[in-house]
Amino acid sequence: MTGDRPTGKLHLGHYVGSLRRRVELQNAGDYDRMFVFMADVQALTDNADNPEKIRQNIIEVALDYLAAGLDPEKCVLFIQSQIPELAELTTYLMNLITVSRVQRNPTVKTEIKMRNFEANIPLGFFCYPVSQAADITLFKATTVPAGEDQEPMLEVTRELVRRFNQVYAEVLVEPNIMLPENLTARRLPGTDGKEKMSKSLGNCIYLSDDKDTVWQKVRSMYTDPEHINLNDPGHVEGNAVFTYLDAFSTDEDFKNFWPEYQNLEELKDHYRRGGLGDMKCKKFLNEVLNKFLEPMRQRRHELEQDIPEIYNILKKGTEHARETGAQTMDEVRKAMQIDYFNDAALIQAQAEKYRSPLSSLQSKAAKPSEGVGGLKK
Repeated sequence: MTGDRPTGKLHLGHYVGSLRRRVELQNAGDYDRMFVFMADVQALTDNADNPEKIRQNIIEVALDYLAAGLDPEKCVLFIQSQIPELAELTTYLMNLITVSRVQRNPTVKTEIKMRNFEANIPLGFFCYPVSQAADITLFKATTVPAGEDQEPMLEVTRELVRRFNQVYAEVLVEPNIMLPENLTARRLPGTDGKEKMSKSLGNCIYLSDDKDTVWQKVRSMYTDPEHINLNDPGHVEGNAVFTYLDAFSTDEDFKNFWPEYQNLEELKDHYRRGGLGDMKCKKFLNEVLNKFLEPMRQRRHELEQDIPEIYNILKKGTEHARETGAQTMDEVRKAMQIDYFNDAALIQAQAEKYRSPLSSLQSKAAKPSEGVGGLKK
């Protein structure tokens, strides 16, 4: 189980954080089912006054999913808001967590600060860790491919699962996070060198960017502020260009685009010694990224020619997801003892409870009453 907020097109951070792994897992076939969704409800928690933004970006994210290689025959693609069972489960889980626990979540703290919500936090945004827990547990997901910044959110989910199962019954499943295998790519920085690539910060390279746009963004990318002159020793740590090369370059790329070096380690050594300009490194990165993105661009263009079919794919996936969610909610309601109309034992017990007094009254009413002196009336 994994997904994205449809607030814009997907970028390289999304890809290395989880999308690449989703495609690999889908094709490996090691899991019975995979669910990938567009979290439009969570996107509305800080975009409530601009629903059109979410509405328009549903199709953008769907196109990125399919262009990147997600196959609707192998995984379930769906839209969060179209599964009312998610809202219901979120409500029940909210009763099992405190406000202070949500406030301690470092991811929530970071997101609140980034959006300047410190003084006026929308309640829906504040509670989205619980909504995310419902997304995962409704489908009994065992594994969540995500970036390391999502680990605090997964811990909240595990706590809620344990609390629910302790209070009610063993119904929900504790999930594990699946981090990217490439350690450097676990949190891809923005092109400006900031800690995280983010649409709101405008420091993204999108999967659908054309060649000219990619080069424009790579050319302005943050490098080493101390590497002013060509012969100055350079630092690769904290240098966005080299972080991206760690995430995307291969030895084959060097063979094709920069045969002067056999691999990335040789390039790093030269940069550290000095005598290597940033622009040469950026030009190489540009070649690497465009080689990587071109197949996705072509696939996306093909998909754009039949948008109604994209919506049909999402509709079918949503119907499948809702069937699965409905089964879990049947178990949840039963565990919580709120499945009133399906609880035959409850109905029978209540019937017995109220039948006895009524039967006694009816029995007394059936006997003839006695008047004064013992004479029967």
